[in-house]
Amino acid sequence: MSEKTEVNLTGVKKTKGVWLVKVPKYLSQQWDKATEKEEVGKISIGKKQGKTEVCFSLNEDLAALGAVGEKDASLQVPRDHPFTMHTVGGQTLAVFSQSATDEINLEGMVVHRAECRPVISDSYMKIKRLQIESVKPQRLSQQLDRAITTAFKPVANHDFNVVYEKKKKSEGKMVRAERQVVLDMLFSAFEKHQFYSFKELVDITKQPVTYLKEILKEIGTCSRKGAHKSSWELKPEYRHYQSAEEEEMISSGKGH
Repeated sequence: MSEKTEVNLTGVKKTKGVWLVKVPKYLSQQWDKATEKEEVGKISIGKKQGKTEVCFSLNEDLAALGAVGEKDASLQVPRDHPFTMHTVGGQTLAVFSQSATDEINLEGMVVHRAECRPVISDSYMKIKRLQIESVKPQRLSQQLDRAITTAFKPVANHDFNVVYEKKKKSEGKMVRAERQVVLDMLFSAFEKHQFYSFKELVDITKQPVTYLKEILKEIGTCSRKGAHKSSWELKPEYRHYQSAEEEEMISSGKGH
């Protein structure tokens, strides 16, 4: 918006309250596939035990188009997306529109904020796994065809190097497995238990500590307090379950 642009406030007294909803990227991409007048989905608002529940259901045809950017056309994106409601928090938020003539109009004031989250399913978990595979690793190994010489060479072996070599010999050298193999081992382990210590995950995967932690940070979080302090669990988007806190947030969503 340029400095000389004016905002049309003629309809400010008739301004309606609007909802500000955060949606997953794949959902907005599926909406873009709809034709101009095609229905993208429906929102249902109901009561359960005196509390308001809001849920968005994606159009069945759009869900059947397959995951965005995936080669497997048989994959379906989740259809049901419950809302997690939040307060506006004392903020003043507004929605504006811009016409073809660059006129700015005030459309409404935000009265509710919400997050649109998918219901976790096997198909959704497969989509997330494929998305992880498609991300290019930050570090790549490269085979050199000749030795790399440097101007300075060590003349003595430091004490900590001696200790490290002894430890490596006693424990055995851990060889890096393919990234997807490590992910499969981790996902398989977390299907059995919710929490693991890092040492347990090292024992399960037999991977170098630095390499394993690099992969683990992408799909998991480490508890810093409570009964499971220093234990690892999957991030919410990779879980086959919902935590008690998430279930409570969804069931206690505020109505409009």
